[in-house]
Amino acid sequence: MIITSEEDLAALKRIGRIVGLTIQEMARHLEPGIITAELDDIGRKFLDSHGARSAPEIVYTFPGATCISVNDQAAHGIPGPQIVQRGDLVNIDVSAELDGFFADSGASFTVPPVTPQAQLLVDSTREALHKALGVARAGLPIQMVGRLVENFAKDRGFTIIRNLGGHGIGRKLHEEPSFIPHFYDRTEKRRFVDGTVLTIEPFLSNGATDVIEQADGWTLQTPNGELSAQFEHTMVITRGKPILLTAV
Repeated sequence: MIITSEEDLAALKRIGRIVGLTIQEMARHLEPGIITAELDDIGRKFLDSHGARSAPEIVYTFPGATCISVNDQAAHGIPGPQIVQRGDLVNIDVSAELDGFFADSGASFTVPPVTPQAQLLVDSTREALHKALGVARAGLPIQMVGRLVENFAKDRGFTIIRNLGGHGIGRKLHEEPSFIPHFYDRTEKRRFVDGTVLTIEPFLSNGATDVIEQADGWTLQTPNGELSAQFEHTMVITRGKPILLTAV
């Protein structure tokens, strides 16, 4: 989607803020002993209270209001009976719709006590997203995001999960531009376009370079038990800094 009016921007800001606040509310309850289904229910009730609908449910009939992925589950984890344990790394990914507009955001959290390596992975992934925002500007090559994030990950001793990436969003959950890579791809020739609504969401890992869909048809897991972390914002591309719609 490309923003064409102040009304569009205001509507996107409304749903973006709700998505960001939903993650905060769920994170506030993240502690050892909570069941991921209970955590999902907290997210569902928060979305409901603001008149928003779970995007995965209404678009893809996903079996949950939010995606909750634990440890080697990188993305699209189904909320269920899994009990959060001390030392876990938990990713909370929320996407939602309000008045025909969509926003999507995700963040990874550690449940103390965790290993220094797991904490470094989470901190580095958050920093990778922050660095990527600096080159997400109208006119610049999209491949700059991948080059920057991949080099930063290598410097920290981590890998990039290459079959997960950012995407366009706005009037739909997924739209053009499709698949924004967070690794350097010399064949990537697109440039960021002013007013485009999209997500940037690097996935860093302590060894994995791809994820595999599990038998449930949803959960994306690393091949050999490697940890992964993700941070994501929905934003509007401008000629300066992007407008972060899901930052709260």
